[in-house]
Amino acid sequence: MSGFKLSKQAEKNELTDAPLGMTVHDLPRPGEVAQADAQRTNSGRWKMLALLLVCAAPVIASYFTYYVVRPEARRHYGELITPQVDLPDASALNLQGQSVDLKSLKGQWLLVAVGSGDCKNACKENLYFQRQLREIMGKEKDRVDRVWVLTDEAPVDATLLPALSQAHVLRVDAPVLQAWLSPAAGQAVQDHLYVIDPMGHFMMRFPAHMDVAGASKAKKDLDRLMRASASWDQAGR
Repeated sequence: MSGFKLSKQAEKNELTDAPLGMTVHDLPRPGEVAQADAQRTNSGRWKMLALLLVCAAPVIASYFTYYVVRPEARRHYGELITPQVDLPDASALNLQGQSVDLKSLKGQWLLVAVGSGDCKNACKENLYFQRQLREIMGKEKDRVDRVWVLTDEAPVDATLLPALSQAHVLRVDAPVLQAWLSPAAGQAVQDHLYVIDPMGHFMMRFPAHMDVAGASKAKKDLDRLMRASASWDQAGR
């Protein structure tokens, strides 16, 4: 038994006195670390770019379809404006005499009429068709705002005010208006209805002196615009 104990004690001493075994791994070289970091950075950038493209795809597709492909271009009643004109960096006055930044109108489709405050028969017809076009658009009408641009200081005919309760009525200086909206050759600026997209671009002009038949065609143009922009444009600013 004593021999057995001595043998066990010897084995224990050997285990205790033996040096610890260690496996040494090579440290990464600085150049390899930098390369790995660069690869991760580039990968992250590509993923971010891909995400942005996915988010922007509906907007790009709708604008490409309407402005570039335009398979129904010959059926447009309105005239597409090229190049488009942005909302002026200027202010107007509302009927209460308050200053309104024209760029604050961005975020909605705008149907714009132009006229004098006293508003004769042709002016009243334009305002009538402007109001009717918005109303007959049904559930999409909340994506469209009416704007009546006044070209003078004449007081607004009181009989028109009830119909203008949901419209923006703004007095715009002549130079600002001239730089913004343009009539067709041989027509006056107050002869048309104008379409401004939610990004503030003057992009379409309906023919002068609209009638019932013309309003029906204009409504089809507006329907196409609403469908083309449905993926990115919502009601409200």
